[in-house]
Order: sequence, then C-alpha cells, then structure tokens
Amino acid sequence: MVDIIKASGKIEPFNEQKLRESIRRAGISKNIESLVAQHVKSKLYENIPTSEIYNHIIEFLGKSEIPHYKSKYSLKQAIMDLGPTGYPFEDFFAKIMETEAFKTETRKALQGKAIAHEIDILSEKENLRIIVECKFHNNPGTKTDSQVALFTKSRFDDVKELNNLNQAWIVTNTKITKDAIDYALYYGLKAISWNFPEKESLRDLIERTASFPITILSALSSGQKQRLLEKHIVLCRDLISDQKNLIFLNLPEEKQRDVLEEAKFITGV
Repeated sequence: MVDIIKASGKIEPFNEQKLRESIRRAGISKNIESLVAQHVKSKLYENIPTSEIYNHIIEFLGKSEIPHYKSKYSLKQAIMDLGPTGYPFEDFFAKIMETEAFKTETRKALQGKAIAHEIDILSEKENLRIIVECKFHNNPGTKTDSQVALFTKSRFDDVKELNNLNQAWIVTNTKITKDAIDYALYYGLKAISWNFPEKESLRDLIERTASFPITILSALSSGQKQRLLEKHIVLCRDLISDQKNLIFLNLPEEKQRDVLEEAKFITGV
C-alpha cells in the first residue's frame, strides 16, 4: 500500500477505511461511496498529498448523478474559505452558539483589572457567561498550540471578575495540540477543534445544528460569498429563511433558485 502526505507533513499509509468513513459522514450514498473509493485508488502513487486525493474526490462527486454531494464533502474546505481574516469565523461560530440558545456578541470590548480586551465572542445563556477565543487558520496543517491556551487563560483571569464571567473557550477550525488540550483541561478551559472533543467537535456541532457556511455553496462565486460574509450572512439557512439576503447580489431568478436548491440539499431542509 502506498504512503500519503498529510497537510501537517506527516507521512502515513493510505487507509481506505478512513476514506470511506469520510465519504459516508458527508451523507453520500453507499453506491457512490464505492465508486469514489475505486476512483481514488486508481489515482494513488507513492507519497501522494492528501490535498490531491481531496481534489480527485471533489472532481468525481461533481460529475456524479448527484453533483451537490461535491459541496457536502467540501465542508472542511468551506470553513477554510471563511478567511483570509478571522472575523467571518467568529461570526460563524457565534451563529452556531445561537442555535444552542446562547445570546452572543462578537468583537466585544471588555475592561479587565489591568487592561481592556477585545473579545472574539461574548456569550450568555441563563446564568452562564462565556468568552470565546477563536483561532482561524488558513493552512489546514496549522495546529493551535499551548501558547493560545496560555493567552486565553491570562485574558480570562484579567476580565472575569469585572464582567461576571464563568468560563473561557478556545475554538479553532483546524486541530489543536495535545499540550494545548492538557493545559485547557487542567485550568477548566473548554477546547473545540475540527475533530475534538469526541461528539462535540466543530464538525459535530456544524452537522448537529445544520450550521453549514455559505462558503460551501458551489452555485456562488468567491466574490459573491465574500459580499455575503461582509454583511455577516454566514449560514446557508440564513439564505433559506430570508431570501432577501440574496437580492443585493443581483442574481438572475434562475441563479437564485440554484443557490437555494443547493442550500436546502446541504442543510437537509
């Protein structure tokens, strides 16, 4: 079996089971899953980058009998496309928290005992008040490390008393190092990354709440997505629930129908 090179630079053997699990998780039918696996195996060579494997999968799904599968499989890339700044990711995670009955404010200034801080997300539910530090990375191989955990703990300690805060969270769109997790757990911080913690990871939260970003939509151009993000329109369901959000893009009616059809397919509406 050939080796593959992950985004982090790590080399490991190709694992067909992992490939199939990732396809299945995107809700792709069993028949197409087998066809995708066959296609990928026919393209393998020694030390093939995982990014190239991803491109083969996306290309194949886009030509399949259900082309919208291409969008569903591209969730991780769609989160990357919220960049290049971290602001849309902050808006995005705030929306996820709102589906869990939190009230949120983004980029909120809080006075600490020593200095003032701009908080990525201030969130509140019942008697629980939380600050969230969002770490957005444009490179999938970049991990959030212990320095972020140290910084978040220090910031929380400075602002918690004056602002009646209960907890601090660290949220990242990629992975988080073991040291950062260990530090966070020891000091009572909550850490959420693309695949951590089990059943409560960023991916889990997105799928459970159907909070899919507009960047997942292939029917919109990059420029159109950026214009929506600038207006803080970040979720597919925001387009479905209020179709006025598409009007300012000046899309033809047929194009609007295409966008909404794809958004509904992805969110399962």
